[in-house]
Amino acid sequence: MPAMDFNLSPEQAAFQETAREFAANEFAPHAAEWDRDKLFPVAALRKAAALGFGGIYVADDVGGSGLARLDAALIFEALSGACASTAAYISIHNMAIWMLDAFADDALRRRLLPGLCSMDLLASYCLTEPDSGSDAAALNTRALRDGDDYVLNGSKAFISGAGSTDVYVTMVRTGGDGAEGITCLAIEKDSPGLSFGAQENKLGWHSQPTAMVNFEDCRVPAANRIGDEGQGFRIAMAGLDGGRINIAACSL
Repeated sequence: MPAMDFNLSPEQAAFQETAREFAANEFAPHAAEWDRDKLFPVAALRKAAALGFGGIYVADDVGGSGLARLDAALIFEALSGACASTAAYISIHNMAIWMLDAFADDALRRRLLPGLCSMDLLASYCLTEPDSGSDAAALNTRALRDGDDYVLNGSKAFISGAGSTDVYVTMVRTGGDGAEGITCLAIEKDSPGLSFGAQENKLGWHSQPTAMVNFEDCRVPAANRIGDEGQGFRIAMAGLDGGRINIAACSL
């Protein structure tokens, strides 16, 4: 049996070096200022997206780079060497929009993903609630169908990007208790009834905002559903399967 080759391919080495050079030039000189002043560096995020880092493992037909998970991990590791906080946000954005790419219908993919891959639009992932963190299947945010819309009431907690991002990939309860009653929606920032709490006072990750996301009779078109009703928890966990690798890479 031949020995395993753990060397990077020439393409992977090129991704890694591009990310390192970019981070050294665009993140490192500003990271201390972003941290001190709690600045969300949107312009720098869009420069990263211009290199293909806004939709690393999203399909190329909607503007993504179509790369593999290992490629993404190499990129996140390289970016985080200059600013772990900013690299971590980019990883969360990538996780959230992959969920759209993998599970949304084609109309929603084509409407939202080109802007998300360029980071002209920014994404957040909304699962955790004030009363359900590790037991995420116990979430209480309720979405009731009303004609062509869902009407949402509830809150999400500790959401990266909250208040500054444009699309909130959100798990809500449309059915009964447990994982089978959860559905995933893409909620846009201008949705009526959507609001945000004060910024959390964190020990780190200051270059990405973190806050509560609140829904008060928030109306979301049913066309913004990602997957079918009842599939939301599976979609959320599929996102986290890759998201945990991303955050691990940012922590190296």
